[in-house]
Amino acid sequence: MEACMSYRNEYPRPQFVRNTWLNLNGEWQFAFDHGKSGIERELYKHGSFNEKIQVPFCPESKLSGIGYTDFMAAVWYKRSVRVPKGWLEQRTTLHFGAVDYHAHVWVNGKKAGEHKGGYTPFSFDITDLLDGEEATIVVYVEDDNRSGLQPRGKQSEGYYSAGCDYTRTTGIWQTVWMESVSSTYVTHAKFKTNPKDGSVAVELYLNQYDRDVTIDLEATFNGKIVAEETAIVAGQSVQSFLHLSEVHLWEPGQPNLYDVTITLKKEENVIDRVESYFGVRSVSIKNKVILINDKPIFQRLVLDQGFYPDGVYTAPTDEHLKKDIKISMDMGFNGARMHEKIFEPRYLYWADQLGYLVWGEHGNWGLDITGSKGLEQFLPEWMESIERDFNSPALIGWCPFNETWDRNGTRQNDQVLRITYEVTKRLDPTRPVIDTSGNFHVITDVFDIHDYEQNVEKFAAKFEEMSKGGNVYVTFEDRQQYENQPYFVSEYGGIWWNPDEKDGWGYGEKPQSEHEFIERYQGLTVTLLNNPSICAFCYTQLYDVEQEVNGLYTYQRKAKFDPSLIRKINSQKAAIEKDFAFAVNRSKE
Repeated sequence: MEACMSYRNEYPRPQFVRNTWLNLNGEWQFAFDHGKSGIERELYKHGSFNEKIQVPFCPESKLSGIGYTDFMAAVWYKRSVRVPKGWLEQRTTLHFGAVDYHAHVWVNGKKAGEHKGGYTPFSFDITDLLDGEEATIVVYVEDDNRSGLQPRGKQSEGYYSAGCDYTRTTGIWQTVWMESVSSTYVTHAKFKTNPKDGSVAVELYLNQYDRDVTIDLEATFNGKIVAEETAIVAGQSVQSFLHLSEVHLWEPGQPNLYDVTITLKKEENVIDRVESYFGVRSVSIKNKVILINDKPIFQRLVLDQGFYPDGVYTAPTDEHLKKDIKISMDMGFNGARMHEKIFEPRYLYWADQLGYLVWGEHGNWGLDITGSKGLEQFLPEWMESIERDFNSPALIGWCPFNETWDRNGTRQNDQVLRITYEVTKRLDPTRPVIDTSGNFHVITDVFDIHDYEQNVEKFAAKFEEMSKGGNVYVTFEDRQQYENQPYFVSEYGGIWWNPDEKDGWGYGEKPQSEHEFIERYQGLTVTLLNNPSICAFCYTQLYDVEQEVNGLYTYQRKAKFDPSLIRKINSQKAAIEKDFAFAVNRSKE
């Protein structure tokens, strides 16, 4: 087990960094609670758990040291930690990156709090629960992805993985850590950038109001100071502006980023300091095209499921997250749909650093949204996701739901989608929102469809009229209507190819050779690139996941084909990009 101690030691919240923190990953005590009786038995006070687990890996994973893949109604974790002496004069917060699904936390036998939602972070101020330097942390987690009352994403509802559903995740699956802060500190920040005038609207939030407090902001680019500002605190939130002396745009493949230091002072004494970053870029819609910094960039996206052979939901190392983006870019993709899962923050960090476009999506599958109860279960966590990832320049759109199929013959409650869309737009008016990817649209900024037709001629025929400015291809015409939005084929392909996998799963008829695969891939992809009415595609998928063998890479991230072959196809200039270049040249004449 000691060999696993080096896993996931990097700072877990890269857009909001303090240097006073303690990583709690590593070995914890662990126990199953199939009867969900542990709280009644007061295990949080005196429980001694015989199993050992490596956090942050879920007990279903090999890296956890458990590898138990049957259903778990509830599980327990326990660890004792010594709090650094210097922290005792400050406040101490306990952070969880993500715990699936309903977590209860105790410190030294006293309740710290609880959180519902399997994908978003939460924290508790545990200062008053500490016993000197000692902290015994106990976590109890309930998980039932068959209830219809919680989003499960691609976690299988059956005992076995099947089709496009895979191994489940229960309990802690992202970093656990502690942090020391002053009595008054910055809780989070928002950066809203304007590429046209180089201004950055900054919103800062404090845990409490304190008198005689100021905030210094300093932005640098490549180490050079390009903006400074001081704001006087008059409440729990602070509004300020930075005016950049140099404007360097963040764009796909050109990830220009500014570093920013936030310094909180009380009577000139520094009481909090946070390091962050932002990218200057805009996302807008005009003439049925999604623009990035006022330019139509065809989104050549790939579906990324965020699964790992040994870690399931959790990447074994930070380098694995970076590698998934790099291997995608090697094949000429400029972004991904983070599919049916709210990915961990460090994936977005690498997308920001590498200039890689991503769409934020919840893992909504499994949640019953045929009634209003679904909104109650879904919306709080979705709002937490928007707050967590708002500052990522790589994130260019939100997609709360994916393929909202009817459930047991009952249709989706359209108001659940409508309200979620409206809330998303109010929390973040800077990005487009797709209400539900594929079907069934209620109100959406972008009209997207899924189509896994494998015959190139039949596939092309569906989009032929719209390529000439005629009727637009709409799936499920009785349930959704195109209203002149940008058009996005957000799932296609899924070509089944893995000669070594006889019992795998994929879409349509398997090609008989690599040559046939490349021909099919080229035919499907070029059809979309050459259509002036289409502004984006997303190919299914980047890598195989368990039995689903339609990846361009194997589950171990080994390329099935020479990446340059796929890159050559993907890199062809799209029709919308040609039209833009022509219009720019005409304007210069």
